[in-house]
Parts: sequence; C-alpha cells; structure tokens
Amino acid sequence: MEMDALSLKKLVAKAALEYVEAGTVLGVGTGSTVDCFLDALAESGLQLKGAVSSSVRSEKKLRDMGVPIVEMNDVTELSVYVDGADEIDPEFALIKGGGGALTREKIAADISKKFVCIADESKLVPVLGAFPLPVEVIPMAREAIARKLNALGGRAVLRAGFTTDNGNEILDVHGLQIQDPAALEQAINQWPGVVTNGLFALRRADVVLLGTQNGVKTL
Repeated sequence: MEMDALSLKKLVAKAALEYVEAGTVLGVGTGSTVDCFLDALAESGLQLKGAVSSSVRSEKKLRDMGVPIVEMNDVTELSVYVDGADEIDPEFALIKGGGGALTREKIAADISKKFVCIADESKLVPVLGAFPLPVEVIPMAREAIARKLNALGGRAVLRAGFTTDNGNEILDVHGLQIQDPAALEQAINQWPGVVTNGLFALRRADVVLLGTQNGVKTL
C-alpha cells in the first residue's frame, strides 16, 4: 500500500533519532516534518540536556515535552541540528524558510557539527527555484530589495500579513532557476537591508534522510 505524505514524514522523522545522542544539547528546526521528529523524540524516551530551537513554534512543543530550552548564546556548538527543507538539490544545497524561520535556522545550522536534513522524496529536485526563495528583509528596505531581486529575473512577492520571529518581513521570490546556489546566497546576503535568504548552500546539509515508498534513503 502506498504511503501518504504524513506517513513518509513520520518514517524519516524516526530515522533521524539515530543521530541524536542522549545527554546532549540538540538543535531543532521548524515545520511539519520537524513536528513529526519531535513526536518521535517524545516517544523514544531519550533524555536530552536541552535543545536550541529556531522557532517559537518548535520551542513551545519542546517545552510541552519537558525538554529544557537553551539560549543559542549559551552554547558554543550543537552536536546535531535536525531540520526539514522545502527543496534539496543533488549537491545537498537547500531552500528553506517556507515557515519563515530561515534566519534562526541558518544560525543553528552554522554552529552545529552535523546538520541532518529530513524530508520526503518530493523535495529532491534537479535545480532549486521552483519553490519560491524566501528573503528576510528589514521593513524599510523591502522595495529596494524587491527591485534587486526582480532584476535577477525573479518575481519578488511580499508574504502578506506575516512577520518573522525577529520582527521583519519576507519576500518570496518566484520563477528562479538557481544554477549556482552558493554564489547567489552570498550575493543576496551582501545587500543592505537583507537579514538573510533561504539558500543553505554555504552551509549545506551533511546528511539527507529522504522518506520514500521503499523506506528511508540516506544520502
């Protein structure tokens, strides 16, 4: 029987537990696949020293599970950071930020020894860009940044009625075909007013766990 999207997420979420060590501080991202991972973590009975979370949503779930929340400023590194992705290319560069937590996710990934990305196989694509690229911007720079993004050949659209946990806005850039994710990530991040963008190419995933109809595929 064919598994639905939720079953694939649960499958891959459970597989990610293998990378989590008891007694450590775990980095956790956000999104529906991460929610499944946190459910699996709760069921496993694994005791953690604490967790650093990239979103208010995941933080609440962790607190409800009884996991102590640790401030990112209080840790030097995370042993493992577990998070999902909106798109994954063959070289493990990612687009993230569909949930709007891209800046905090990027900081957590940067201080982690191992970044484990969990997703279902539909997220694996030959070229990034079909999923709109999120760019977090300081509100006063929104229109200036939108013009620059449009000049790249994209179509920047303000995410209506949305404010990030950092109090900023998000432009979602439609219609890009991203051949060199690392170069584009670096270029956009140089523009004044950009907090960061949703390309995770300079700090890619170390391990990608994909939920497929034939089980979990480890890349």
